Amino acid sequence: MFTKFEQTVMYSQLQPWSMAGAPPCMEPVSGPSVPPRVGTSYQTTHPHPWRPTLSYEMIEVKNLPEQPVTNQLVKPCFAPSGMTTEPLTFPNLVTGFLRNPQHGARAALYTRYTSGEWNNNNLTKYAESNINRNQSERIRNDAVRLMRETDEKTSQGQRDAGRRLGERITDVTFWRNELNTELEKLISESSAFTELKRKCGKAMLDLEAPLHIAQECLYHREGRAGVEKVHDSVEKALLLEIDNLRNSRQRLQDLHEKITRQANDCRAAQHLLEEDVTHKESTLGIDSVCHQLNNYSRGIAYYGGIEKYDPTVSTQESWAEASSQRVSRSQAERAKLSQLRSDAETTVNAIATSVWDHWSNTNNALDRRAQEMAESKNKIQLHLHKVQQELFDLEKHIFLLQKAIQDKANPLKVAQTRLESRSHREGGELCKDYAQLRLIQEVQDIKDVVNSLHTKLQEAEAQHQSLLKTRSTLEVDLRNKVNALFIDREKCMGLRRSFPVNNMIKY
Repeated sequence: MFTKFEQTVMYSQLQPWSMAGAPPCMEPVSGPSVPPRVGTSYQTTHPHPWRPTLSYEMIEVKNLPEQPVTNQLVKPCFAPSGMTTEPLTFPNLVTGFLRNPQHGARAALYTRYTSGEWNNNNLTKYAESNINRNQSERIRNDAVRLMRETDEKTSQGQRDAGRRLGERITDVTFWRNELNTELEKLISESSAFTELKRKCGKAMLDLEAPLHIAQECLYHREGRAGVEKVHDSVEKALLLEIDNLRNSRQRLQDLHEKITRQANDCRAAQHLLEEDVTHKESTLGIDSVCHQLNNYSRGIAYYGGIEKYDPTVSTQESWAEASSQRVSRSQAERAKLSQLRSDAETTVNAIATSVWDHWSNTNNALDRRAQEMAESKNKIQLHLHKVQQELFDLEKHIFLLQKAIQDKANPLKVAQTRLESRSHREGGELCKDYAQLRLIQEVQDIKDVVNSLHTKLQEAEAQHQSLLKTRSTLEVDLRNKVNALFIDREKCMGLRRSFPVNNMIKY
């Protein structure tokens, strides 16, 4: 056995921070008082600190201090001021006999009882015993009845709670199955929706090829020269085709964004369903364990005040309404998904048909324009051949006119020589006879003929130049038409021989 001092030293060694219960030699002489134990600041009178403290639990009942009533409390010196009556004084039988022995016999005589009082006292005790026994028996009977009633009430409450748990398990199982069914349908629709999104993206890519071809055709047709750069039906058809392709691409882009948003909404609804199914699976496990618990199950324990702790966040009606809303939302998303899929297929097919129609219209316009240019080219070639032939004939005619003018030189020389020779006659022989007049007339006629021939030669040469200009113009026009025909027939039609989005119609 250890002494008190040894126990105190050991306690201080185990807990050096505590100085409670230290011997007088270890108490501090000055300074602050001994600090309380650290654990006392965390102590509480409540068995469950996690429960909120109620108002009636904050009241602590303390008994009043007991103090015997003595004569000192009722002596006149202790009486309040202003009292009109004298205070009550109790006789002191012990000291009173010593002070006044003559009254001891009288006091002893007054303490005796009579036989009637003794009998009455016995009867009173008997009656009190009977009353207490009857009351005890009645209490025992009431206790037995109360125990039976409480046992029945407890059993009935446990059966009702088990029945309610069974009903709850049935409800949770029903909604769990409904949510699983809806989740499977939504996942199936979402997988088909992914394929639709892929097809829509592929359709957008398929439109790039015809749009590039149409733009290339416009770029090639800018290479036409002269009057061949005309705003014809082919150019109008190409502009319409490009505008239609851009509008179709924008429609497909809007459709793709709508599909993406709908996919996000479906994924959110799927997440809610999966989360609800997970919670219901966990709830089924907990409720099944609770339903199987009985008075002899292992693991049951007291949890005081747990019935006052309410962690619930919903009621039976709001719980069912929440699950119903999740199922309804999923059904609505599936309906939107189905409608959007139908609209997407219709839109893609309509766009494919429209693109094909504009493609065919542009090709037909190119064919007609190529035929028109081929016919015009043939006519230009025919006119060019005729102009060339006319140039050849005119050059021959010019040559004949030049030769005719040269041929008139000798007759003019002869006539003028004759006139010059006759001018050497002498005397009266210088007669203006008919020969002289005829020679003069002959020279004049030859000059007039030469002048007319020169005029015709000038006209022929001017016409020759005009024909040369016409031939040059026809050759340039022919070259432009050949170039335009090559662009439309070889370059444009070469790019548009095959439709680049044949598979688009199959969507």
